Parts: sequence; C-alpha cells; structure tokens
Amino acid sequence: MARLSIERTRGAEYRVTVEERGATTSHVVTVTAQDVARYAPEGTSPEQLLDASFRFLLEREPPSSILGAFSLPVIERYFSDYPREIRTKLLPPTK
Repeated sequence: MARLSIERTRGAEYRVTVEERGATTSHVVTVTAQDVARYAPEGTSPEQLLDASFRFLLEREPPSSILGAFSLPVIERYFSDYPREIRTKLLPPTK
C-alpha cells in the first residue's frame, strides 16, 4: 500500500508525495474551497479530499502515471466515476 504525504505549499496548492515499493513521486495539486464543496461531504478538509482522491487514483493507475501538476477537477476528465466514488469514500461508515 502506498504511503501519502500531503503538504500545503501556498494558497490552494498542495504537494502530494507518494511512496510505493521504494519509488517516490511528487505531485502539485490545486484544491479550491469550491472543489471541496463539490466533491466532498460537508466538514471534509482539502487534505482529506486529496488523500481519498490519490487513493482513488492509485486503485486505477501507478503513481508514475499520475500527472505531476493538476487541478483536482482534472481527475473527472479521466475518470467519469470520480465524483460519485470520491463522495462515497469520504462518507462515514453507516452502522
């Protein structure tokens, strides 16, 4: 399983580092408040959304295939199921 490190660099920009099987990739991702409101349940932080988004991506492609810099909505261009799946991943488990 990949290890993720998420660091806010400035404004709405975050650096996501992915470590998996001895390899490390780094990605710069822009996540706006509007992105969080669109893709995540209320109360979700940008970091939580990024973590879930990268786990979503890593289920579908290796870290080396993830773009080096992008805005979060770009994921939806490549994976049309992203909006539905990411919200489901972020919902608290039901009892």
